[in-house]
Amino acid sequence: MLSAFGRAFRTPDLRRKLLFTLGIITIFRLGAFIPSPGVNYQNVQQCLRNGETQEGLYQLVNLFSGGALLQVSVFALGIMPYITASIIVQLLRVVIPRFQMLYEEGASGQSKLTQYTRYLTIALGLLNATTLVSLARSGQLLPGCALPLIPDTSIITTILLIITLTAGTGLIMWMGELVTEKGVGNGMSLLIFTSIAATFPLSLGAIWNSKGPGTFFTVLLIGLVTVALVVFVEQSQRRIPVQYAKRMIGRRTVGGTSTYIPIKVNMAGVIPVIFASSMLYLPGLISQFNQPKAGEQLAPWVEWINNNLTRGDHPIYMALYFAMIVFFTYFYVAITFNPEEVSDNMKKYGGFIPGIRAGKPTADYLQYVLSRITLPGALYLGFVALIPLVALVLINANQNFPFGGTSILIMVGVGLETVKQIDAQLQQRHYEGLLR
Repeated sequence: MLSAFGRAFRTPDLRRKLLFTLGIITIFRLGAFIPSPGVNYQNVQQCLRNGETQEGLYQLVNLFSGGALLQVSVFALGIMPYITASIIVQLLRVVIPRFQMLYEEGASGQSKLTQYTRYLTIALGLLNATTLVSLARSGQLLPGCALPLIPDTSIITTILLIITLTAGTGLIMWMGELVTEKGVGNGMSLLIFTSIAATFPLSLGAIWNSKGPGTFFTVLLIGLVTVALVVFVEQSQRRIPVQYAKRMIGRRTVGGTSTYIPIKVNMAGVIPVIFASSMLYLPGLISQFNQPKAGEQLAPWVEWINNNLTRGDHPIYMALYFAMIVFFTYFYVAITFNPEEVSDNMKKYGGFIPGIRAGKPTADYLQYVLSRITLPGALYLGFVALIPLVALVLINANQNFPFGGTSILIMVGVGLETVKQIDAQLQQRHYEGLLR
């Protein structure tokens, strides 16, 4: 393994790409600690030290920003606006025919969709920045702290702060695209990986300090088992054989080859977990806007939401979370994988599945396989996502339990993909990859 890393850094082109990627990651992490203009950094750090502020409505966004959200740094919004914009544009392909036409046009159409994603990212960044500044000014960002996070509440300071946070989102998006173009791996995914990995030392240190070495090593053991399970499932796929008939084009004979359609057990990735988390945050957000005035009684439905849907250790919360992950897994797979489109493309180029007629029977067979292989993938996503919530009950850890849920799914997926890309580039030059 060490010799493989040595070969990677001895290859000039690959070394340049790796160093460029590491440089962008370093700048990204530095930006997470640079305070925004108008923010009292000492008060923010004091508030973070005084109490537990990692749970609740901002948990997912704070995770994807590497802890920068609650510090109100220049990169406070992190990569979340871009993720949201990408998901929205992808879903709009089903609703807006123009988007689907652009997607089918190839590179030129997809570059147009990428441009739409950039515009939407800036718009969402502006909206999120306005919300974050409003929460910081009113004291709701860190509810247990009475110190002012933004002492100067003038309109000029507020506008400057919103522009800075939005510009930070645009800069992160640009750096991610630079890594994709000139570095190694997918830039956006690597920045998310970096943000999540940055929270691991603090989470593990908190478990060591509060629960002792016994619980700490138990968590590490659970982490190793979880990583092994995630790697096994992420690499699992059902290969459907495809045979292409021989055809005469001019004087040449083409076709006659055999290949396969790889259908992964987890085709949806981490998107269903993000969808389910976002949907379960909505009831808590609604209840915050329906708090009673002084002397009034709390509405029964608001009390029920506060008791059952705002605490991750509640059985109703866990059951709803699991059910929504299963539902969104089927929903997202149905949007992203179209059996009829795959069947038509196979028929166009003379391909067929042995024993299955071309056309509608092939589409029905693909749908049959897809619907059954998605079930274990959905159950797997639900169980992995529940690991932090179960840890919250068993060892009273916070909901940022490091080995489980969204964090471990993203880290393992991005890590596997990046290693594959480095391995492919090494094999082009040395005939030996990173992993033998």
